[in-house]
Amino acid sequence: MSELKAFDHLMLADGELFHNSKGRACPFPAPLAPLADTHGHLGSLKLHDPALALARAALAGVRLLVVPIDPVGEFPRKWKDAHELEDFLATHIQIARDCLDEAAELGFIPPEFAGWDVPALLDNVYIVAGTHPYGAAGYSDAAEALTRELLASPYAVGVGEIGLDFGPYNEVAPEVQVDAFRRQLRLAHEFNLPAELHIRDAAGDAGCTAHRMAADILREEGVPAAGCDLHCFTSNKHVMEDYKQLGCHIAYGGAATFSRSDEIRQALAYTPERFVITETDCPYMAPVPLRGEECEPAMVAFTAALVADVRAEAGVERREDTYRSLWRNACELFGLPVGEPACVN
Repeated sequence: MSELKAFDHLMLADGELFHNSKGRACPFPAPLAPLADTHGHLGSLKLHDPALALARAALAGVRLLVVPIDPVGEFPRKWKDAHELEDFLATHIQIARDCLDEAAELGFIPPEFAGWDVPALLDNVYIVAGTHPYGAAGYSDAAEALTRELLASPYAVGVGEIGLDFGPYNEVAPEVQVDAFRRQLRLAHEFNLPAELHIRDAAGDAGCTAHRMAADILREEGVPAAGCDLHCFTSNKHVMEDYKQLGCHIAYGGAATFSRSDEIRQALAYTPERFVITETDCPYMAPVPLRGEECEPAMVAFTAALVADVRAEAGVERREDTYRSLWRNACELFGLPVGEPACVN
């Protein structure tokens, strides 16, 4: 396996998976249940090889990864068609299997979760497909046809990320974004799949216009029967409440760990147990203590620990119950088996 020796550097001599920019070990908190990264851009990693990232995630206790795929933003720039995307996933999953075999020889194996009947991560990698608001102007009939093809893939479990972005990096007119959002919500209804939402307000918009408009559109079009989640939640308790009333899951990522994210953590403490999930949004927003590094799916371990800590400190639920909720909610959202053991008091 000489071609896999690059994997050696991921463990280093100290046996730790994670190291900060100064090379210091950052021991990750042992997960109390299988971990789910419900939104990780595996095809956008630049500093990490996708196969090695999958192997590292498995070693960190991740048992589910959902990869967003953008028909407008990523085709043909990354993959020429749906078949090439499937080949990308299958190839890197197989290389990751070889990596884990090598890791086992070095004494590193994925954690076991006693009593749980859940797949290994490499048997539990899926996609959601949808055009990001940045690409809404390119959501043509051809893009919709490709979206339909992607949603027919055996890897597909949802539509996304779709929505509205009125932030500083998007120049697409709001009415164009709204049209693409509505069309793709209708696909979620048609395919009976959940939707992953990307909603961002303009800087300094105290009225949360994008979130308010998106909630109105969900009421008009109907929340997909299979559900939806508000990806990369970085707003406040009041915004969370609006989506809670619509029955949406709320996905917390690395931003919840940042020192100035008090509003996010307050929303996290108040999010109903049945709606809270975790993600990385890798390669963006690596969690503390790895902030500034390129994020990868394995880092969801730090976010899950923060979520459990915040909810325990708020008296909402025990840490172990939060871990179970995070896994259960992710699986149920995407229509996957939970494999949860009977509750032990």
